[in-house]
Amino acid sequence: MKLPAVLLALFTMSASLSAAPLDPIPLWPNGVPGEADLKLPAESIELKGDYQIQILSNVSLPTLTVFPAEKPNGAAVIVCPGGGYNILAYSHEGTEVCEWLNSLGITAGLLKYRVPRREGLEKHAAPLQDAQRGIGLMRSRAADWRVDPKRVGILGFSAGGHLATMALTSDGTRTYQADPEVDGVSAVPDFGVLVYAAYLLDEMNPDVLSPEVKVTEQTPPAFLVIAHDDKKFVEGNARFYIEMLRKNRPCELHIFAKGGHGFGFKNTKEEIVQWPSLAGKWLEAEGFLKGQ
Repeated sequence: MKLPAVLLALFTMSASLSAAPLDPIPLWPNGVPGEADLKLPAESIELKGDYQIQILSNVSLPTLTVFPAEKPNGAAVIVCPGGGYNILAYSHEGTEVCEWLNSLGITAGLLKYRVPRREGLEKHAAPLQDAQRGIGLMRSRAADWRVDPKRVGILGFSAGGHLATMALTSDGTRTYQADPEVDGVSAVPDFGVLVYAAYLLDEMNPDVLSPEVKVTEQTPPAFLVIAHDDKKFVEGNARFYIEMLRKNRPCELHIFAKGGHGFGFKNTKEEIVQWPSLAGKWLEAEGFLKGQ
């Protein structure tokens, strides 16, 4: 399928400002927490849809792949693809996003977190361990990757947006045995970008946030974008914004008329396609893109 000229130009621009990604780093070199006896099918990858989206399944060995910017400004972002906590939409919610972040001077870390959901655990339990370890890894090796450890954010789509929200609103407590070399730093990101984040409302009372999402006076700044016709999740994003407003926390919310769910970085012809530009302007306005 031939890409529209605008998309092709954006992808070309992003790629030109990106260095080659580094080799994936295993998050748990001494064994994945709680999974010594877990048996899963082999990890697999397939291409789906008109845009040939890369879909990863059966991830049991999570990794962080660092995409260094050619001209880093010190900011870093952990990128969490979506997929309902069952698969990972690895390209249009992952690699393409990392290349765009590089175009802003941001060092990106693509998180390949555990899927599918682990039986007997909350849907986000294992992925949150992976996200916290990824944040710790980015901060603990900040000097190696020319990163300011006080400007490490997180960005997620759909279920990955929920995962990013969980990291953003947590108190940083880890549910695994900490490694002082990696986990001796905070696991709470400095900011979050939530793109059509899923599962934010309480299933029993959809007028309030899910009990697991705890917005406080310390919750870091957040940028949210979603479509009005994303009927399943739009109210949750609006409710999150309201709670951020009530706690006097920095937050920006964009609700576009059309766009649906799952368009990723740029895979839509609707007006919501401009979300990366809006997010970049927000990051700059909040001071996260300042040079070192």
